Amino acid sequence: MEVAFGAGDGDDEATAIVARSEASLGTIFEQSYRPWRGELGPRWMRNYAIYRHHVYGVFTGKGHRQYHPMVRLMILVIFLGSLTPIPMLFLSSLFGDDGGFFDKMWGINRYNLWGQVLGYFPRNLCMWPLLTAIVVGGMISDDRQHGTSAIYFSRPVSRLDYTAMKYASVAVILGFVIVFSYFAYYTSAIVFKGEGWAYLSDTLPMFLSGILAGVILVITYTSIGLALSSISQSRFFAAIGFLSIIYGTKIVSQLVEWTFETTFLYVISPYDCLAHLGQLLLGLPLNYEHPVSFSIVSLIAMNGISIWILVSRVSSLEVTRE
Repeated sequence: MEVAFGAGDGDDEATAIVARSEASLGTIFEQSYRPWRGELGPRWMRNYAIYRHHVYGVFTGKGHRQYHPMVRLMILVIFLGSLTPIPMLFLSSLFGDDGGFFDKMWGINRYNLWGQVLGYFPRNLCMWPLLTAIVVGGMISDDRQHGTSAIYFSRPVSRLDYTAMKYASVAVILGFVIVFSYFAYYTSAIVFKGEGWAYLSDTLPMFLSGILAGVILVITYTSIGLALSSISQSRFFAAIGFLSIIYGTKIVSQLVEWTFETTFLYVISPYDCLAHLGQLLLGLPLNYEHPVSFSIVSLIAMNGISIWILVSRVSSLEVTRE
């Protein structure tokens, strides 16, 4: 009141003085809001900003998503663990162990190429599910919890672009660890052993089949993980839910096989469907009694349902905190 009407004793007129030049206690400024009339950045730039925010945050937290240091450390440990066959290949090349122990255990063959991506232990038991869980944990659930969807959708960012860039961010992180380590393993074997074009032409079809199996694994794990992240407001629920699906379906299916001597229930296990398809792609003997077509249909259904849940939940995100 003193600022608006003055503080002197016996004021004759109750008029505000702060709007005049002689105001001494404070000043009222006029605020006017003008619409943005400049040019917006292109669509790809806005999408790249979302992608960069999540992917670059793995390496640097400045201006990007803040990954906990333990999360970064776990990603690094998993990545280095996936590269462990490479030192073994190097030792094999030093000892000239062609056809020997090191070569059979870690050399290039159908079984090792399959195991590099789809092997149950340690990759699909200890590495890939844990990697997916820590990456997708807060990818969308944090936006639901903290209301950061308001920041996204108050800009010219469509829900389709938002979903696509979140999906691409997770897939790139998983693909870098899974597919890149597979590529590094294959190329290291050729370089260390000094193989020629004949060896390359013989093993290239197997290598490409393994690449395809790895890409399908990345897509499946990304779809399931983001679907779980989109239905929760807690990164813990999304991470634990993903691990429960991968391990729970595997354990239940295995118990049914031991009890009833049938592998049919493995169609509910994402890992076993991927392993079944990977065996077909790499030309390995199939370890499952049911037709591989059942596993393919199950994988399509898993991805379709997961993407439908993801899209429907993102479409329900409000521009205010939920």
